[in-house]
Amino acid sequence: IISAGTDTISTVLIWAICLILKNPPILEKIMAELDIQVGKKRCICESDLNKLTYFQATVKETLRLYPPAPLSTPREITEDCTISGFNVKKGTRLITNLWKINTDLNVWSDPLEFKPERFLTTYKDIDMKGQHFELLPFGSGRRICPGITFGLQIVHFSLAILLHSFEILESPTEPIDMTETLGITYNKATPLKILIKPRLSPN
Repeated sequence: IISAGTDTISTVLIWAICLILKNPPILEKIMAELDIQVGKKRCICESDLNKLTYFQATVKETLRLYPPAPLSTPREITEDCTISGFNVKKGTRLITNLWKINTDLNVWSDPLEFKPERFLTTYKDIDMKGQHFELLPFGSGRRICPGITFGLQIVHFSLAILLHSFEILESPTEPIDMTETLGITYNKATPLKILIKPRLSPN
């Protein structure tokens, strides 16, 4: 459980940083929101997170494009049934492609584009805790990821601290490669290397 939790959290954080750096206007909006809601005279607190609506939308959009685990855990059919016109026999094991659901062209406009704004407008009422089947980065039902609440808290707080405390820059010698490698988690194929500069006064 501990291993699964740390792997998925670090994976989400890496993809979030990659996406933000590859989209400078989005980074600018996040930084502007942080400066307005938190300022530069103190460190960010957990209680600040609810005020960072654009930042939260950015995390949600990251999870839509790069769910921690792109495939759900297997489910076994307990009796013969029909699903969307397909006859499924008892004992059949089904695995849901969560990434495909999260990028379904019938649901999402520009599904492969990184657009946090979508969660402030058209899709603002869609949550990612298994209640809306358009977005299932953590699965749904009784077998939803047991660490969803803890994981989301860590991702939001860790990323907010990083962006608020440091200026992050893409390496001039090693541009960000968005190539993926598929495993239990949705990993980046190459290590992420960035430059960081302190943004807050040491005092």
